[in-house]
Amino acid sequence: MSASRYGPLMIDLAGMAMSDPEKQRLRHPLVGGVILFSRNYQDPAQLTALCREIRAVRSPPLLIAIDHEGGRVQRCREGFSRLPPMRKLGEWWDRDAAAATTGARAIGFTLAAELRVCGVDLSFTPVLDLDYGISSVICDRAFHRTPQAVIELAGALIDGLRTAGMACCGKHFPGHGHVAADSHLAIPVDARTIAEMADDLLPYRKLRLDAVMPAHVIYPRVDHRPAGFSPVWIDKLRHEFGHAGVIFSDDLSMEGASVAGGIVARAQAAWAAGCDILPVCNRPDSVGELLQGWQPEPDPARSARIARLLPLDAIGPIDTLPLCIAGRAACRQLA
Repeated sequence: MSASRYGPLMIDLAGMAMSDPEKQRLRHPLVGGVILFSRNYQDPAQLTALCREIRAVRSPPLLIAIDHEGGRVQRCREGFSRLPPMRKLGEWWDRDAAAATTGARAIGFTLAAELRVCGVDLSFTPVLDLDYGISSVICDRAFHRTPQAVIELAGALIDGLRTAGMACCGKHFPGHGHVAADSHLAIPVDARTIAEMADDLLPYRKLRLDAVMPAHVIYPRVDHRPAGFSPVWIDKLRHEFGHAGVIFSDDLSMEGASVAGGIVARAQAAWAAGCDILPVCNRPDSVGELLQGWQPEPDPARSARIARLLPLDAIGPIDTLPLCIAGRAACRQLA
Protein backbone atom coordinates (compact mmCIF):
# COMPACT_ATOMS: atom_id res chain seq x y z
CA MET A 1 0.00 0.00 0.00
CA SER A 2 1.31 3.46 -0.89
CA ALA A 3 2.61 5.82 1.77
CA SER A 4 -0.04 8.22 0.44
CA ARG A 5 -2.43 6.36 2.75
CA TYR A 6 -1.06 8.44 5.63
CA GLY A 7 -3.58 11.25 5.80
CA PRO A 8 -3.03 14.53 7.69
CA LEU A 9 -5.31 13.97 10.71
CA MET A 10 -4.32 12.39 14.03
CA ILE A 11 -7.40 11.55 16.09
CA ASP A 12 -8.13 10.02 19.49
CA LEU A 13 -10.27 7.26 21.00
CA ALA A 14 -12.88 7.34 23.76
CA GLY A 15 -11.71 4.42 25.89
CA MET A 16 -9.56 1.35 26.37
CA ALA A 17 -10.92 -0.54 23.36
CA MET A 18 -12.21 0.62 20.00
CA SER A 19 -15.84 0.83 19.00
CA ASP A 20 -16.94 -0.12 15.50
CA PRO A 21 -17.61 3.54 14.56
CA GLU A 22 -14.08 4.43 15.71
CA LYS A 23 -12.66 1.66 13.52
CA GLN A 24 -14.55 3.11 10.58
CA ARG A 25 -13.12 6.57 11.30
CA LEU A 26 -9.58 5.19 11.41
CA ARG A 27 -10.08 3.77 7.91
CA HIS A 28 -10.88 7.22 6.49
CA PRO A 29 -8.16 8.36 4.04
CA LEU A 30 -7.75 11.69 5.85
CA VAL A 31 -6.56 9.87 9.00
CA GLY A 32 -2.87 9.17 9.41
CA GLY A 33 -2.49 8.47 13.11
CA VAL A 34 -3.95 7.93 16.56
CA ILE A 35 -3.05 9.81 19.74
CA LEU A 36 -3.58 8.02 23.06
CA PHE A 37 -4.42 9.52 26.46
CA SER A 38 -4.64 8.28 30.07
CA ARG A 39 -8.25 7.24 29.46
CA ASN A 40 -6.94 4.73 26.90
CA TYR A 41 -4.62 3.06 29.41
CA GLN A 42 -5.14 0.50 32.15
CA ASP A 43 -1.98 -1.59 32.17
CA PRO A 44 0.67 -2.81 29.68
CA ALA A 45 -1.38 -5.85 28.60
CA GLN A 46 -4.43 -3.72 27.79
CA LEU A 47 -2.29 -1.15 25.93
CA THR A 48 -0.65 -3.91 23.89
CA ALA A 49 -4.06 -5.28 22.93
CA LEU A 50 -5.34 -1.82 21.96
CA CYS A 51 -2.29 -1.08 19.80
CA ARG A 52 -2.65 -4.46 18.12
CA GLU A 53 -6.30 -3.64 17.42
CA ILE A 54 -5.36 -0.25 15.94
CA ARG A 55 -2.72 -1.85 13.72
CA ALA A 56 -5.21 -4.37 12.40
CA VAL A 57 -7.52 -1.64 11.09
CA ARG A 58 -5.32 -0.64 8.14
CA SER A 59 -2.23 -1.54 6.16
CA PRO A 60 0.23 0.06 6.37
CA PRO A 61 -0.60 0.58 10.05
CA LEU A 62 -1.46 3.99 11.44
CA LEU A 63 1.09 5.93 13.48
CA ILE A 64 0.32 5.51 17.21
CA ALA A 65 1.52 8.42 19.36
CA ILE A 66 1.23 9.61 22.94
CA ASP A 67 2.30 12.49 25.20
CA HIS A 68 4.65 10.64 27.55
CA GLU A 69 7.35 13.10 28.63
CA GLY A 70 7.70 12.41 32.33
CA GLY A 71 6.54 14.17 35.47
CA ARG A 72 2.92 15.35 35.23
CA VAL A 73 2.79 14.52 31.50
CA GLN A 74 2.97 10.73 31.57
CA ARG A 75 -0.11 8.94 30.24
CA CYS A 76 0.89 5.37 31.18
CA ARG A 77 1.72 4.87 34.85
CA GLU A 78 0.65 1.49 36.27
CA GLY A 79 3.27 -1.03 35.14
CA PHE A 80 5.56 1.66 33.66
CA SER A 81 8.62 3.34 35.12
CA ARG A 82 7.72 6.66 36.74
CA LEU A 83 9.62 9.16 34.58
CA PRO A 84 10.90 12.32 36.30
CA PRO A 85 10.00 15.82 35.11
CA MET A 86 12.80 16.99 32.84
CA ARG A 87 13.70 19.82 35.22
CA LYS A 88 15.11 17.10 37.52
CA LEU A 89 17.64 16.27 34.81
CA GLY A 90 18.50 19.97 34.56
CA GLU A 91 19.11 20.14 38.30
CA TRP A 92 21.30 17.03 38.04
CA TRP A 93 23.19 18.70 35.16
CA ASP A 94 23.97 21.64 37.44
CA ARG A 95 25.57 19.23 39.93
CA ASP A 96 27.25 16.84 37.45
CA ALA A 97 26.73 17.49 33.74
CA ALA A 98 28.35 14.25 32.56
CA ALA A 99 26.30 12.04 34.88
CA ALA A 100 23.08 13.87 33.99
CA THR A 101 23.75 13.41 30.27
CA THR A 102 24.33 9.69 30.77
CA GLY A 103 21.15 9.52 32.84
CA ALA A 104 19.14 11.36 30.19
CA ARG A 105 20.19 8.85 27.55
CA ALA A 106 19.18 5.92 29.77
CA ILE A 107 15.84 7.55 30.65
CA GLY A 108 15.16 8.19 26.96
CA PHE A 109 15.78 4.54 26.22
CA THR A 110 13.47 3.42 29.03
CA LEU A 111 10.75 5.81 27.93
CA ALA A 112 10.85 4.51 24.35
CA ALA A 113 11.40 0.83 25.10
CA GLU A 114 8.49 0.56 27.53
CA LEU A 115 6.14 2.17 25.01
CA ARG A 116 7.44 0.31 21.99
CA VAL A 117 7.14 -3.12 23.58
CA CYS A 118 3.40 -2.34 23.93
CA GLY A 119 3.09 -1.11 20.34
CA VAL A 120 3.26 2.70 20.69
CA ASP A 121 5.40 4.25 17.94
CA LEU A 122 6.08 7.81 19.09
CA SER A 123 6.08 9.98 22.18
CA PHE A 124 5.83 13.75 21.71
CA THR A 125 9.12 14.46 23.44
CA PRO A 126 11.46 16.22 24.21
CA VAL A 127 10.25 19.63 25.35
CA LEU A 128 12.87 22.13 24.13
CA ASP A 129 11.33 25.23 25.72
CA LEU A 130 13.62 27.16 28.04
CA ASP A 131 12.66 27.43 31.71
CA TYR A 132 12.31 31.17 32.30
CA GLY A 133 10.17 30.56 35.39
CA ILE A 134 7.25 32.29 33.63
CA SER A 135 5.13 29.59 32.00
CA SER A 136 2.85 27.57 34.26
CA VAL A 137 2.07 25.07 31.48
CA ILE A 138 5.75 24.42 30.63
CA CYS A 139 7.24 24.84 34.10
CA ASP A 140 9.12 21.65 35.17
CA ARG A 141 8.57 20.06 31.75
CA ALA A 142 11.59 22.10 30.57
CA PHE A 143 15.12 20.85 31.15
CA HIS A 144 16.80 24.15 31.98
CA ARG A 145 17.06 27.89 31.34
CA THR A 146 20.44 27.53 29.63
CA PRO A 147 20.26 26.49 25.96
CA GLN A 148 23.47 24.48 26.15
CA ALA A 149 22.06 22.37 28.98
CA VAL A 150 18.85 21.82 26.99
CA ILE A 151 20.85 20.85 23.90
CA GLU A 152 23.03 18.36 25.78
CA LEU A 153 20.26 16.79 27.86
CA ALA A 154 17.66 16.67 25.07
CA GLY A 155 20.31 15.36 22.67
CA ALA A 156 21.14 12.53 25.07
CA LEU A 157 17.45 11.75 25.63
CA ILE A 158 16.94 11.64 21.85
CA ASP A 159 19.89 9.28 21.50
CA GLY A 160 18.22 6.98 24.04
CA LEU A 161 14.92 7.13 22.18
CA ARG A 162 16.61 6.24 18.91
CA THR A 163 18.57 3.40 20.48
CA ALA A 164 15.19 1.87 21.34
CA GLY A 165 13.99 2.53 17.77
CA MET A 166 11.78 5.55 18.46
CA ALA A 167 11.88 8.90 16.67
CA CYS A 168 11.75 12.20 18.56
CA CYS A 169 9.51 15.26 18.38
CA GLY A 170 10.92 18.56 19.63
CA LYS A 171 8.39 21.07 20.95
CA HIS A 172 7.16 23.84 21.09
CA PHE A 173 8.87 25.72 18.24
CA PRO A 174 10.09 28.47 18.39
CA GLY A 175 9.64 28.55 22.19
CA HIS A 176 6.76 28.54 24.68
CA GLY A 177 8.71 29.23 27.86
CA HIS A 178 8.62 33.03 27.82
CA VAL A 179 4.82 33.46 28.01
CA ALA A 180 2.65 32.99 31.08
CA ALA A 181 -0.59 32.07 29.29
CA ASP A 182 -1.48 28.41 28.73
CA SER A 183 -2.30 27.84 25.05
CA HIS A 184 -4.77 25.11 26.07
CA LEU A 185 -6.89 27.89 27.61
CA ALA A 186 -5.81 31.17 25.99
CA ILE A 187 -3.99 32.68 23.01
CA PRO A 188 -0.47 33.49 24.29
CA VAL A 189 1.49 36.37 22.77
CA ASP A 190 5.30 36.63 22.94
CA ALA A 191 6.29 40.19 22.01
CA ARG A 192 10.04 39.58 21.69
CA THR A 193 11.97 40.13 18.47
CA ILE A 194 13.56 37.17 16.77
CA ALA A 195 16.95 38.44 17.94
CA GLU A 196 15.70 38.38 21.53
CA MET A 197 14.60 34.76 20.98
CA ALA A 198 18.09 33.57 20.00
CA ASP A 199 18.48 31.34 23.07
CA ASP A 200 15.09 29.68 22.50
CA LEU A 201 15.98 28.90 18.90
CA LEU A 202 19.38 27.35 19.58
CA PRO A 203 18.07 23.82 20.35
CA TYR A 204 16.28 23.78 16.98
CA ARG A 205 19.46 24.91 15.23
CA LYS A 206 21.72 22.38 16.93
CA LEU A 207 19.64 19.19 17.34
CA ARG A 208 18.73 16.76 14.57
CA LEU A 209 14.99 16.29 15.05
CA ASP A 210 12.72 13.71 13.41
CA ALA A 211 9.65 15.86 14.05
CA VAL A 212 8.84 19.31 15.41
CA MET A 213 5.65 20.67 16.96
CA PRO A 214 5.15 24.46 16.70
CA ALA A 215 3.56 26.41 19.54
CA HIS A 216 0.07 27.89 19.54
CA VAL A 217 1.76 31.20 20.42
CA ILE A 218 1.70 34.44 18.45
CA TYR A 219 5.06 36.23 17.98
CA PRO A 220 3.80 39.55 16.51
CA ARG A 221 7.30 40.91 15.81
CA VAL A 222 7.65 38.02 13.31
CA ASP A 223 4.09 37.18 12.19
CA HIS A 224 0.54 37.88 13.35
CA ARG A 225 -0.41 34.19 13.23
CA PRO A 226 0.42 31.50 15.83
CA ALA A 227 3.55 29.60 14.82
CA GLY A 228 1.65 26.45 13.81
CA PHE A 229 -0.50 28.47 11.40
CA SER A 230 2.35 30.66 10.17
CA PRO A 231 3.97 30.08 6.75
CA VAL A 232 6.66 32.50 7.95
CA TRP A 233 7.69 30.32 10.90
CA ILE A 234 7.24 27.03 9.02
CA ASP A 235 9.38 28.34 6.17
CA LYS A 236 12.08 29.33 8.66
CA LEU A 237 11.93 25.87 10.20
CA ARG A 238 12.25 24.16 6.82
CA HIS A 239 14.84 26.39 5.15
CA GLU A 240 16.75 28.42 7.72
CA PHE A 241 16.84 25.60 10.29
CA GLY A 242 17.01 22.80 7.72
CA HIS A 243 14.28 20.65 9.25
CA ALA A 244 13.43 17.85 6.80
CA GLY A 245 11.23 15.79 9.12
CA VAL A 246 7.58 15.87 10.09
CA ILE A 247 5.89 19.02 11.37
CA PHE A 248 2.98 18.36 13.75
CA SER A 249 0.46 21.03 14.51
CA ASP A 250 -0.28 21.27 18.20
CA ASP A 251 -3.82 20.11 19.09
CA LEU A 252 -6.31 22.00 16.92
CA SER A 253 -8.90 21.81 19.72
CA MET A 254 -6.85 24.05 22.01
CA GLU A 255 -7.91 27.62 22.70
CA GLY A 256 -4.62 28.84 21.24
CA ALA A 257 -5.82 27.53 17.86
CA SER A 258 -9.14 29.43 17.96
CA VAL A 259 -7.60 32.50 16.33
CA ALA A 260 -7.81 30.61 13.01
CA GLY A 261 -11.61 30.13 13.25
CA GLY A 262 -13.65 26.92 13.29
CA ILE A 263 -12.17 23.45 13.06
CA VAL A 264 -12.14 23.30 9.25
CA ALA A 265 -10.50 26.74 9.04
CA ARG A 266 -7.94 25.67 11.66
CA ALA A 267 -7.06 22.51 9.76
CA GLN A 268 -6.79 24.37 6.47
CA ALA A 269 -4.62 27.10 8.03
CA ALA A 270 -2.19 24.60 9.58
CA TRP A 271 -2.08 22.54 6.37
CA ALA A 272 -1.53 25.62 4.19
CA ALA A 273 1.24 26.82 6.52
CA GLY A 274 3.08 23.54 5.96
CA CYS A 275 2.19 21.24 8.87
CA ASP A 276 2.18 17.57 7.88
CA ILE A 277 -0.12 16.06 10.51
CA LEU A 278 -2.82 17.73 12.57
CA PRO A 279 -3.92 16.30 15.94
CA VAL A 280 -7.55 16.90 16.91
CA CYS A 281 -8.05 15.79 20.52
CA ASN A 282 -11.05 15.38 22.83
CA ARG A 283 -13.52 16.61 20.21
CA PRO A 284 -15.06 13.72 18.24
CA ASP A 285 -17.62 16.17 16.84
CA SER A 286 -14.81 18.23 15.33
CA VAL A 287 -13.26 15.11 13.84
CA GLY A 288 -16.60 14.26 12.23
CA GLU A 289 -16.87 17.78 10.83
CA LEU A 290 -13.40 17.55 9.32
CA LEU A 291 -13.96 14.11 7.80
CA GLN A 292 -17.11 15.42 6.13
CA GLY A 293 -16.15 18.98 5.27
CA TRP A 294 -12.40 19.20 4.63
CA GLN A 295 -10.91 18.02 1.35
CA PRO A 296 -7.20 18.84 1.14
CA GLU A 297 -5.24 17.78 -1.91
CA PRO A 298 -3.31 14.54 -1.24
CA ASP A 299 0.39 15.20 -0.70
CA PRO A 300 2.62 12.12 -1.13
CA ALA A 301 5.70 13.96 0.16
CA ARG A 302 4.04 14.79 3.47
CA SER A 303 2.65 11.26 3.76
CA ALA A 304 6.11 9.81 3.15
CA ARG A 305 7.52 11.93 5.97
CA ILE A 306 4.86 10.53 8.33
CA ALA A 307 5.69 6.98 7.24
CA ARG A 308 9.34 7.50 8.24
CA LEU A 309 8.31 7.99 11.88
CA LEU A 310 7.12 4.39 12.19
CA PRO A 311 9.76 2.06 13.68
CA LEU A 312 11.17 -0.46 11.24
CA ASP A 313 12.31 -3.10 13.72
CA ALA A 314 10.88 -4.98 16.68
CA ILE A 315 12.19 -4.60 20.21
CA GLY A 316 12.94 -7.54 22.46
CA PRO A 317 12.05 -8.07 26.13
CA ILE A 318 13.07 -4.87 27.86
CA ASP A 319 13.96 -6.48 31.17
CA THR A 320 17.06 -8.02 29.56
CA LEU A 321 18.40 -4.70 28.26
CA PRO A 322 21.08 -3.07 30.45
CA LEU A 323 20.35 0.44 29.23
CA CYS A 324 16.71 0.12 30.24
CA ILE A 325 17.77 -1.09 33.67
CA ALA A 326 20.05 1.96 33.96
CA GLY A 327 17.16 4.17 32.91
CA ARG A 328 14.87 2.71 35.54
CA ALA A 329 17.56 3.29 38.14
CA ALA A 330 17.91 6.93 37.02
CA CYS A 331 14.12 7.36 37.23
CA ARG A 332 14.13 6.07 40.80
CA GLN A 333 17.07 8.32 41.69
CA LEU A 334 15.23 11.42 40.46
CA ALA A 335 11.79 10.48 41.83
